[in-house]
Amino acid sequence: MRLSRPFFQIPVLFDVARLQAEVAALPGEAWVAHPDRLPGNSAARLISAGGGETDAVHGQMLATRWLQSMPYLQQVLAGFGVVWSRSRLMRLAAGADVPEHADINYHWHTRVRVHIPVFTQPAVRFHCDGEAVHMAAGEAWIFDNWRRHHVENRASAERIHLVADTTGTAAFWRLACGPTPPRAQWRTLAWDPGASPELLTEDGQRSPVMPAAEAQWLIDDLCAELAITDDTAAARARAARFGKLLESFLFDWRQLCALHGVGGRGLEDFRRLAGAVREAAGPLAEGLVMRTNDASALLVLEKRVLQHLVVD
Repeated sequence: MRLSRPFFQIPVLFDVARLQAEVAALPGEAWVAHPDRLPGNSAARLISAGGGETDAVHGQMLATRWLQSMPYLQQVLAGFGVVWSRSRLMRLAAGADVPEHADINYHWHTRVRVHIPVFTQPAVRFHCDGEAVHMAAGEAWIFDNWRRHHVENRASAERIHLVADTTGTAAFWRLACGPTPPRAQWRTLAWDPGASPELLTEDGQRSPVMPAAEAQWLIDDLCAELAITDDTAAARARAARFGKLLESFLFDWRQLCALHGVGGRGLEDFRRLAGAVREAAGPLAEGLVMRTNDASALLVLEKRVLQHLVVD
């Protein structure tokens, strides 16, 4: 999700000793390799599709057996009062990095990632769009993952963060991005052995076809970010044709939604239109990138829109 600046620290604190005790108690089998096999990166799944050992971002999100064994982490997540999507413990080995990237997938258009450091040292630095911060243990942070970002662990020990994805309630966004009170006034969520927290998780169900209003929203957002890498007459003309192509696609998608609805009828018609715009966009998108993060416009169109127009 795009934010008005790279980092926001949420004015709330957590019991570091309790966090560390619960994480340290996890068995080795809880930790799995990063989905992209990044060296030195591993994770323990806390909320996942069906509560299983998967990194999928679609489906009914449920607590895994690992989270069920961690009562304080459940209290931490429930304490935000938001609905959670995929959430994990992310471990970065000493000397390892998270390579620079931007999160352009559909999942991230409306979601932000909350970071709560559990084990860390000052030599761990989180970089985003030219700024760098150290997130201290027991703090809570969000960042603009549409911008390019990376992490460096130059410490002598591994770094472990609780990372949890949410769209956030209005109250969450007021807390996260509103005026920050003095640190002495921040709330600390203490461990409560008698608590029975209610963990809210995403249902994950989508209509088989993306509604026309959502397609319009996603493409309008993409077009507002378009930039030309080489400002020539030919490049400007291609960009104009690219915009017209997407405009025409939206007219036709809206008509198909009016004809078939979004409940699953006429799927071949929808797939045919999506395939046609995918094929036509390739040559027109040459030299087009996103202004904020330099991601390829064609890649963003594919990952944020085209792959999600029809749910198989």
